[in-house]
Amino acid sequence: MTIEALAQEDVIERRLPVTEDRWGIQWSSIVAGAFAAAALSFILVSFGVAVGLGISSTSPTWRDASAALALLSGLYLILQAVASFGFGGYIAGRTTRQVVVVSAIDDDGERWDGLHGLMSWALAVLIGGVFLAFLGAAAVDRSPTRTSAGSATAAEPLLSYELDKLFRAPRRPPVDLRETRAEAGRILMTSSSHGGVSSDDRAYLVQQVTAVTGLSAPDSERRVDAAIVDSRTAINRARRSSIILAFSIAAATLIGAVVAWAAAVAGGRHRDGEPLPNWIVSSDRFHHSPRTMPVP
Repeated sequence: MTIEALAQEDVIERRLPVTEDRWGIQWSSIVAGAFAAAALSFILVSFGVAVGLGISSTSPTWRDASAALALLSGLYLILQAVASFGFGGYIAGRTTRQVVVVSAIDDDGERWDGLHGLMSWALAVLIGGVFLAFLGAAAVDRSPTRTSAGSATAAEPLLSYELDKLFRAPRRPPVDLRETRAEAGRILMTSSSHGGVSSDDRAYLVQQVTAVTGLSAPDSERRVDAAIVDSRTAINRARRSSIILAFSIAAATLIGAVVAWAAAVAGGRHRDGEPLPNWIVSSDRFHHSPRTMPVP
């Protein structure tokens, strides 16, 4: 057999799929990449919280933090997502067995590896969501601000300091103030609405403060007015932090999907002993290659 015939036979064999199912999902690689991404994300988020890069907190002093710190925390959340999903995607692509033999100009192999990286990203996101939901439920169950009826007060974690100032008295009253604080907290939560606290609710708060603390009516009115202003400020700052947190999570998740795909393709290339594709090393194409970037 001539050299030309051998070369032609080799090209035909490289274009034919193997006997395995070409669309079979390899869950072992997907699960490995997802757990690797979730583990690295947990480590990086814990490190960020340890150095003070947290976006939300129940501490009253946190609400005085600047917007720059909140933006820096959001940026760190995006960077850790890039590192975590990139690590998980690379593992998913690197450990995926090649079930289709493709030609040098065929990109089915890259798409197959990228699909495994994308599924690994999706599984890692689900793992993180379940973990956060579990932590939130456990925190609510252990919260000391639950009422006697067993339901947690929504205003306590946010307005606990304002409620402390509102019912502060030289002598602690013998009655249980949990229901009173819960009702006052629900009223103060309306301070950030368009209408604000109504006159009836304000008068009712004045009566409650007078009855609990023993202050005179004018002093109770001044305390209630100060609590309403402080509550509006605290709610606005919490809303700002929530917006930054939601945007950062959404951006980190979407960017993580792209990074997981690209990292899985890189892992598949390293598995096969091939160089990285041009669209991954695009930063060098303007300096080292006159060719235009191929359309994916």
